[in-house]
Amino acid sequence: MKIVGICGSPRKGNTEWMLRKLLEGAIKAGAETELILLREKDIRACDGCLSCEVGGKQRKGICRIQDDMQHIYPKLVEADGLAFGTPVYFEMLSGLLKNFMDRTCPVWPKLELKPIVGIAVAEEGIGTAVENLKTYSSVCGMRWVGHVTALAKTPERASKDKNVGRRLELLGRKLVHALRN
Repeated sequence: MKIVGICGSPRKGNTEWMLRKLLEGAIKAGAETELILLREKDIRACDGCLSCEVGGKQRKGICRIQDDMQHIYPKLVEADGLAFGTPVYFEMLSGLLKNFMDRTCPVWPKLELKPIVGIAVAEEGIGTAVENLKTYSSVCGMRWVGHVTALAKTPERASKDKNVGRRLELLGRKLVHALRN
């Protein structure tokens, strides 16, 4: 069982810590994991050219943009489950994560039925960030398993909250359990 975490934060801090904690729970439940830090990747914006589609229905599954997504696509397809994490900006997803999600157009049909969880962290309010993640999972036909949110004003704040850490480990285990069912 392989779970891939996608961190949509432009800096090292709460979102990355939360995903790592969730993946620890998944490892304890028997999964292999990988964390992809979008801030370390060259991922250009989708330009809506539709070259990944043929006739609007049959997908070739190939994006003409040559960047780090070409290495990430196989990881997404091979993963048994996914965990997306985002800091919250203006009560929505980070631009990094949204850009990444847009670029999954060539492979989204291959994500169907995969279980997915979400993590969102904000200074004051989560807003629609979790709903954005749920919408993405629904559009891709994925199985939404759950989410954990946290409020944190500084980059280390979430890691100081033992309740958040406990909930993250439980969500990691729940994701692995969803893989078995």
